[in-house]
Amino acid sequence: MDRPKTDAELLRRAARGDDDAFADFYRHYLPLVVGFHLRRTGRPELAFDLAAETFAAVVTGLSRFDPDRAPAAAWLFGIAKNKLAMSLRAQRVENDARLRLGREPLVLEDTALERITELGGRTSEADLLVALSDLPESQRTALTARVINERTYAEIAAEMACSQSVVRQHVHRGLRGLRARLEHQR
Repeated sequence: MDRPKTDAELLRRAARGDDDAFADFYRHYLPLVVGFHLRRTGRPELAFDLAAETFAAVVTGLSRFDPDRAPAAAWLFGIAKNKLAMSLRAQRVENDARLRLGREPLVLEDTALERITELGGRTSEADLLVALSDLPESQRTALTARVINERTYAEIAAEMACSQSVVRQHVHRGLRGLRARLEHQR
């Protein structure tokens, strides 16, 4: 069977029970969804939790996906936005209750987060800069503008004189290339 070429086709196949199609969609969008939540919350553990909730909602809502109403990415990030809004509302309620009770916030230790921090700590800034400089210019430019400078895809596309879709491809390929270079250095 041929691999799906579009996100919409991946979601259609996933809705019919194709676990590989969903895995492809998930692997592609997981870093973007985590980044979306991380930029808005500033808390890695919350960003990962919200990403998990987002993809759980995708799985349970596959039958409602309609590519004629919205592209797959827009549908996915609409879900992510809703999960974030629900979390912020719940946090407000929780904080109000905690304040009324005079309690401090509960801080949870997570060994997985410690491991991520440990692994990330092995990469020096110099290694990161070298790996970044090895990328093709278009990927380096798009990646730096999006991830480091937190500019929108629309802004980057206008500056690079290309479509937002092309910018997304440059960022995705740049992240993949950066990860491969850094893993190779280890």
